[in-house]
Amino acid sequence: MSGRGRHPVLDAIRHSPIATVVSDPKEADNPIIAANEAFCKLTGYDESEILGRNCRFLRGPDTENSQTEKLRESINARRATLAELINYRKDGSPFRNAVMIAPLFDSGGKLEYFVGSQIEVLPEEESIAVVRQQQAAEIVHRLSPRQREILQQMAQGFRTKQIAHMLSLSEKTVQMHRMLMFKKLSTSNAADAVRIAVEAGL
Repeated sequence: MSGRGRHPVLDAIRHSPIATVVSDPKEADNPIIAANEAFCKLTGYDESEILGRNCRFLRGPDTENSQTEKLRESINARRATLAELINYRKDGSPFRNAVMIAPLFDSGGKLEYFVGSQIEVLPEEESIAVVRQQQAAEIVHRLSPRQREILQQMAQGFRTKQIAHMLSLSEKTVQMHRMLMFKKLSTSNAADAVRIAVEAGL
């Protein structure tokens, strides 16, 4: 995963407290190519047991087909989405997983990766998805119109250079808005900012 042109999200997920993976749709069966420590802790799998596999490996007998299909359709359409479904840890124990997926495009506008983040929904937190969406909407509402525009483009998978071109801004200006936006979102990385954007419905 090293080399020139490496997508910044590949580095950003390392520092995220949210369980996150990155997959490569250019390869057969869209395998996972990066997983952070939070994902390993959530699922019980070591990184070596995760890399190279499709996210379907977390499915089990009670995984909802409708939610799986929702994720599949979004991947095929190259758009971000949220879903909540039953997944299974390495030890076989089930957990309710609030999943977000979003596409990431390269500097030429071609689909490069998908980022997926997961948050466990505990039994006493049945409404966590609704609560998080409400909180995300409130936080995003505090952003300036320009910051919301940039966050929306990030959620669609575009890089700083592409966003600058689409909004007729300099890359330096976009970077400045990103930095201020991250402070307001109380996050330090793009992966978590994208999840907030998707939860807010941008």
